[in-house]
Amino acid sequence: MGINKKKIMQVFIKKLTENAVIPKYAKANDAGMDMWATSSQLYNDGDVDFIEYGTGLAFEIPEGYFGMCVPRSSASLKNLILSNHVGILDSGYRGELKFRYKVLDRSKPFLIGNLYKVGERIGQIIILPYPKIEFIEAAELAESERGANGYGSTGK
Repeated sequence: MGINKKKIMQVFIKKLTENAVIPKYAKANDAGMDMWATSSQLYNDGDVDFIEYGTGLAFEIPEGYFGMCVPRSSASLKNLILSNHVGILDSGYRGELKFRYKVLDRSKPFLIGNLYKVGERIGQIIILPYPKIEFIEAAELAESERGANGYGSTGK
């Protein structure tokens, strides 16, 4: 079997703060590049507490691509959930990339210490291509094996 030599895409990135860390792969075959926190701000939006982590980075993603921002698997061990679950970094956006997490339970003091800290890896970014789509309204759709069967239709 031959070695899979993938072409490397170059993406311009700007450090907005001195302590910003350029994203990098933890392992050679990883899909996502780790992102580090350069700042954090805890705030309340009504009944919900959030912590927003700045990365100190702005990107120039080529047209036809986007950045998919996702939590690291370590988030499952934290008192946090990424508030939009998956973030989309559009190619036209030039502001700072931020990760906003919802704090799951502030009522238990020991959980407050279980948040990411500035200088830690807070998420990952994957740069992906996307097609341009044109939707066409149809009176009927083609039949399929699944049909309109929804949640749990393939088993539990």
